[in-house]
Amino acid sequence: MSRATSAREPTGVGAAARNNAEWCAAVCRAHGVPYRFSGTVWWSPRRTPPYYPEAVTLRPGVRPGELLRLLDTGTPGCSVKDSFAALDLSGHGFAPLLHGQWLRRPAGVAQEEPAGISGEFAAVAVRGADRLGRWVSAWHGGEDGEPPPDIFRPALLRDPAVRVLAVHRTHADGRLADGSLADGELVGGAVLNLGAGLVGVSNVFAVGAVPLAAVWTAVVRAAAVHFPECDLVGYEDDDGDDDRDDDPACAHVTPADRRRTPLGAALDAGFRVLGPLRVWVHHS
Repeated sequence: MSRATSAREPTGVGAAARNNAEWCAAVCRAHGVPYRFSGTVWWSPRRTPPYYPEAVTLRPGVRPGELLRLLDTGTPGCSVKDSFAALDLSGHGFAPLLHGQWLRRPAGVAQEEPAGISGEFAAVAVRGADRLGRWVSAWHGGEDGEPPPDIFRPALLRDPAVRVLAVHRTHADGRLADGSLADGELVGGAVLNLGAGLVGVSNVFAVGAVPLAAVWTAVVRAAAVHFPECDLVGYEDDDGDDDRDDDPACAHVTPADRRRTPLGAALDAGFRVLGPLRVWVHHS
């Protein structure tokens, strides 16, 4: 495995992509999956854990042929995170899986409480394999009757650059609903990872009818405690979402409607769009 660092730190989308690649690398380390960094791409020559790409582009201008020679495209499921939405892999057996937007939130920006949200929420770091197991079950939801995919292993809890956050409902005095900071009602969660001088926010989820905006607010607060003075970055799928307030076609979309979408909830939590990305998957 290799953890190269560049003498010239990337900015904008490049920095967000590098941070995301560092998170992919952390997941791979927890599984013993090898990976490499170059100046233009992060990649693994083996199949990565579920939902995680085999490559993340770190700079625009990557040549498809050179990239794909690094990857195993002979077995099903190979995917590429095209961080700049600049690649056309359709002629190489790939099809777009999702379109998203990179996001960034500057450190030190005041946290506004989302309107229309009742109750208080707090995000605390998950400690121990048992609590991680409960977090994974809540993250997965279990709606399909299948067990959760094997992604979040206990080794991640020992990584100093990673925080797995569990969001709990609290009382007005800040205590969790049962007076505990460990076993209160789990109503959401997220993962933070430090990399490229930024803190990545990923895997944000809410349980049941809990507003996603409330989870984002709690996660942003926790990030300022665990990694102070660091800007936050991440990405969300923008399929079916639109944050263009000046588009007449979106005049019927209310703030409450927008908070129900992952991208809209992130924007309401103070994030701003950096630029588009695309994920490609190979149909072997």
